[in-house]
Amino acid sequence: MKKMLEGVRVLDITQAYSGPCCCMHLADHGAEVIKVEALQGEQSRTWTPFKNNCSGYFSYLNRNKKGIALDLKSEEGKEALRRLIKESDVVVENFRVGTFAKLGFPYETLKEINPRIIYGSISGFGLTGPMANRACYDIVAQAESGMMSMCGYPDRDPVKVGPSIADSYSGTYLALGIMMALYKREMTGEGARIDVAMLDTMFSTMENHVMEYTMLDEHPERTGNSDMTSPPWDLLHAKDGLFVVACGTEVFWQSFCDVMGREDLKTDPKYSTMYERSKHYIGDLKDTIEAWTTTKTLDYLEDAIVKARIPFGRVRTLADCAEMDQIKERNMMWDVYDPDAGEIIRMPGSPIKIHGEDDNVSCAAPTLGQDNYKVLRDIAGYSAEEIDKMRADGSIL
Repeated sequence: MKKMLEGVRVLDITQAYSGPCCCMHLADHGAEVIKVEALQGEQSRTWTPFKNNCSGYFSYLNRNKKGIALDLKSEEGKEALRRLIKESDVVVENFRVGTFAKLGFPYETLKEINPRIIYGSISGFGLTGPMANRACYDIVAQAESGMMSMCGYPDRDPVKVGPSIADSYSGTYLALGIMMALYKREMTGEGARIDVAMLDTMFSTMENHVMEYTMLDEHPERTGNSDMTSPPWDLLHAKDGLFVVACGTEVFWQSFCDVMGREDLKTDPKYSTMYERSKHYIGDLKDTIEAWTTTKTLDYLEDAIVKARIPFGRVRTLADCAEMDQIKERNMMWDVYDPDAGEIIRMPGSPIKIHGEDDNVSCAAPTLGQDNYKVLRDIAGYSAEEIDKMRADGSIL
């Protein structure tokens, strides 16, 4: 079975995480993604981890892509990009707002080159508003969106979510927007301009907390690992390790009481509803629960709680997860021979499983300028002599 996006051509003029993440999703499912880099390469080629001077960061986010290197400040480089835009379906960039336009490629120009083009961009704060021109990385988006204020414990400074979720969510949102635009174009023939901001992305993922403010004028505080809407929903201690449990319904709570052998907790007025349990959780119910869990092993607790069909999870390390049977069964670790590394490297696979579609890597991330000749000849229409001249002039690698 062909992959879903075969026949779609994407120009990936992005760097760092958010933009490459968007285009990785498209490439994983069959789009022909051409990564366009500056002659010195994009910034994530310098980010850890490294093996034999190969960046695992870059290799993960840029698998399944072709790669060219152009000097977009030169007229020859700009002309090459114009030719590629004419032959493409999608252009993706994540420069600071206005940078791509200053290079000579505002949306109006892209539409003149290719009226059907879908132009997607990711920026820190969006194309409009008083903060639009600011630079941004994930930690800034987490701080400005309120996300950081919700992470950590109330008696300590806020902390960011560990991985760069503003980048991964924004990249995924833009991939979704591109798919919507491709669907509309099939019906109308029209291209589209898609604008995703990392601030907007983080603000949209704040779950019920924004509604607590707008509906009740309440100001949510950090609660560590606890979710006070439906306790116990928390990290707890066992005799030999850590685990989490999530009693998101009254049925789960009743079943949890049964597992503990505490019928009395079901009828105690302090714990009779989620609201009452939230008021009496810290310093009361949690201590009662852990007085029991700390006498049991993780194996015992997992067996008993899972059998009761209550959501349960061990707190695993990344090493644990990379080797766990469920991850392997889901084909969530791909083996990729990377020419820069000179060996096979392992990386997370695609979380989007489409039944009947091949669920493996097609090619490693490109070496810098790897496909210049083939892309410029076969897609942009340059002759071998013209390509050699561009290389000699320094407009391509």
